[in-house]
Amino acid sequence: MADTTVEHLHVELVAADRTVWSGEAAMIIARTLEGDIGVLRGHAPTLSLLSASVVEIQVAGTNQLVVAAVDGGFLSVANDRVSILAERVERAEDIEVSQARIDLEEARRLLDSSNEAEQRVRHAEARIRAAEMVS
Repeated sequence: MADTTVEHLHVELVAADRTVWSGEAAMIIARTLEGDIGVLRGHAPTLSLLSASVVEIQVAGTNQLVVAAVDGGFLSVANDRVSILAERVERAEDIEVSQARIDLEEARRLLDSSNEAEQRVRHAEARIRAAEMVS
């Protein structure tokens, strides 16, 4: 009988228009509406809403860390498979920090005029944190 023990997590990081990253991971860290969550192999099945924040994926068998900013979305964990689904996902290395800072200031100016502005501020802050983590 073959050994079917999974040694790592299989992760799919998906934006509305594309798969941003897919592969094997040792650990995931994300921020849900209830707080930060760390996912390791053998984690209990979970379905959580993500806040606009940074997601960290420790690539299995390496020192590589995939860092991305998400604008909310969902985190699903079942049978050592993790799906992170968001409308917008940006890998940290693809974020232009100076533009993200401009976007943040613009969103802050709009805070009093719109409920959407608060979401834009959180997303802009997450983009900056993600980009700074890898620079």
